[in-house]
Amino acid sequence: MGNSNDARILVVDDEPVMTDSLKQNLVEEGYRVDTASSGAEAIELFDRGGHHLAICDLQLPDMDGLEVLRHLKDTRPTTEVIVVTGYGTVTKAVEATKAGAFYFVEKPFDFDQMLPLVEKALERRELRAETEMMRSRLATRAEYFNIIGASKQMQMIYETIESVAKSDANVLIVGESGTGKELIANAIHYNSLRAKKPFVKVNCAALPKELIESELFGHTKGAFTGAHADKEGLVQHAAGGSILLDEIAEMPVELQPKLLRVLQDRSYRKVGSEKTYAVDFRLICSTNRLPADAIREGLLRDDLFYRISTITIHVPPMRERSEDIQLLAEHFLKMYAQKYDRPITGISQAAYQRLFAHNWPGNVRELQNVIERAVLLAKNTKIEPIDLPFDNGSLPEGAGAAAAWDVPVNMTLEDIEKMVIEKTLQRTGGNKQAAANLLGIYRPRLYSKIRKYNIDVNALASQ
Repeated sequence: MGNSNDARILVVDDEPVMTDSLKQNLVEEGYRVDTASSGAEAIELFDRGGHHLAICDLQLPDMDGLEVLRHLKDTRPTTEVIVVTGYGTVTKAVEATKAGAFYFVEKPFDFDQMLPLVEKALERRELRAETEMMRSRLATRAEYFNIIGASKQMQMIYETIESVAKSDANVLIVGESGTGKELIANAIHYNSLRAKKPFVKVNCAALPKELIESELFGHTKGAFTGAHADKEGLVQHAAGGSILLDEIAEMPVELQPKLLRVLQDRSYRKVGSEKTYAVDFRLICSTNRLPADAIREGLLRDDLFYRISTITIHVPPMRERSEDIQLLAEHFLKMYAQKYDRPITGISQAAYQRLFAHNWPGNVRELQNVIERAVLLAKNTKIEPIDLPFDNGSLPEGAGAAAAWDVPVNMTLEDIEKMVIEKTLQRTGGNKQAAANLLGIYRPRLYSKIRKYNIDVNALASQ
């Protein structure tokens, strides 16, 4: 059966027997096939060749197959990936599916098993590419590099990204938590001439203050207690690519002049060394504080601010782009209904009114969590107000939780835990995966609690 669409496939595995036989079989089916025996080789081939589909082993000699998968998906989201897993890596495979893999196949497998998956994956890719083309023909863009929004403010942001991406100008992205600053940074990097090079992300708020400098610039052996060996800094890893300094206002003030010098001189020194190294990266920063406030409070030096904000992109909070709520809610609904395999087809008018009335202090991230939870909880095929975590009108704001959590006297912590698990299982109709997600624990942990407390799941499901 020849293949008319001339699809290109990348096969990644360190066992030559496997890559050779897959290549031979796929070529006979009319596909063009490249093979790679390591993650690095796979990434290099993929960045040059633009494959439509990759079949990738999760266990590679030089890096985790998940890293390869993420690179493929980040660089070209339309590429489909089938992951191949050896015995005992099934949990990894689940992670891979979450990261965007189309399907996972356990070794050993026959080509008869693989071929229909290849055809299905390519078919899905084709359909998505067609939809994408139709969408881009529309005057307004509802989706741009995984950023969702058709409001006027978002359209202006897309235009800014396109006009600055190709230059090397430093960009500062300002917006509240949960507004999607990282997605905008991704769009800038992957639209730039540096797209094929690394994109290194550093969260200045998450790193201990005393470690930020050595993380960024590296250190020499013995530079400080615990520096047992020379270490490359992240600026070195980003050679030729871009760096995102997330929450830049959380960077220690005493380190800011050093960063400023690096940006001015395009060179840096490792901690504990006098030697200077040249650097080549494009800087993107983000902050959830207003720069003027951060400067006034002495958290951000104004000379550094002027250097990092050649272009500033202000990301509006959700309450200022309420016309995007429906678009975003539908996007997340589709995503989670597919992820959890739930037959939810839409959101009722009444539920939409609740979504529009909410103030969204957590922005897009909060909406995403609300929809995920609703998809897991919904009893019918449509999400109703009862499935949303907002007060449902019967109690004053904030009283709902207090009323629900009147703990009966003489209850131990274990009694309370058992009660919460039972109530959650009752709400999810006995669906353990959904209950585990609502409780914020992994499924195996829930199973062991069910055993510990001898909980009768079937009885709860039928209540």
